[in-house]
Amino acid sequence: MKLLATTLGKATGLFTVVVVVIAAVLNYFDDPDSVKYSRMAEDMSTLEENFRQQNKSCFVLGASGETGKLVLQELLERNIFSKITLIGRRQLTFEGKAYENLVQEVVDFEKLDDYAAAFQGHDVGYCCLGTTRAKAGTEGFIRVDHDYVLKSAELAQTGGCSQFHLESSRGAEKNSNFLYLKVKGQVEADIEALGFDRYAIYRPGVLLVDRQESRPGEWFARKFFNAVSAVSSNSMSCPIQMVAKSMVSNTLLQPEKKTEILEGKDIASLGKSAGK
Repeated sequence: MKLLATTLGKATGLFTVVVVVIAAVLNYFDDPDSVKYSRMAEDMSTLEENFRQQNKSCFVLGASGETGKLVLQELLERNIFSKITLIGRRQLTFEGKAYENLVQEVVDFEKLDDYAAAFQGHDVGYCCLGTTRAKAGTEGFIRVDHDYVLKSAELAQTGGCSQFHLESSRGAEKNSNFLYLKVKGQVEADIEALGFDRYAIYRPGVLLVDRQESRPGEWFARKFFNAVSAVSSNSMSCPIQMVAKSMVSNTLLQPEKKTEILEGKDIASLGKSAGK
């Protein structure tokens, strides 16, 4: 028993040292700290009140997913839209008065043209729609993360939406050799070509969240980066709450360009600005 305790103690100590060393390396090669979002001139509450008075409406794609749930929660808590519509493949069940005024549009993503009306009349769109290759297969993954997302964006713009916020991934690149990053990068580019008045792309690293469905590799990655983040913050991982907060907070700002890409440090900085 004593030998076991000693062995476990040594293993724990070794793991801690490894985590500290890796954290230091990641910090060295990490993205520079965000200055743009950490020096916001106006108080967030003032921005919210000004936006609220504009009486705008929005829709959320992927509200049943981990990020989408939190985006919806942020929108309800901050009450900046006069109307919130959820667009998805099934009706969602909610409890509590906060959800009473939600509008839900159930659509068939394979026949989205038949549901164009669901995308009409919104000022802002939030897209957290996505799946995994393991869950849907290669063709299914491409269909959901590219085809469904792009078609939704097209219908939203045609329906009057001027501002579109897309949850993507760190390393997204349409010329990547990795399918996941290639698909994410391609849909980013295809939506940009639509010419929204404002288009924001969010590229978080490994999302720190306990998923209901989780593969062993994903579970290990989250546990590892949770340990690393406890030692040093870096853009390789991101608490999922920060993604949701940054997407909502960024809606209130006036960007310098029509298209903006928020990497890990930008997401963290803007997420913290919410102050909640």
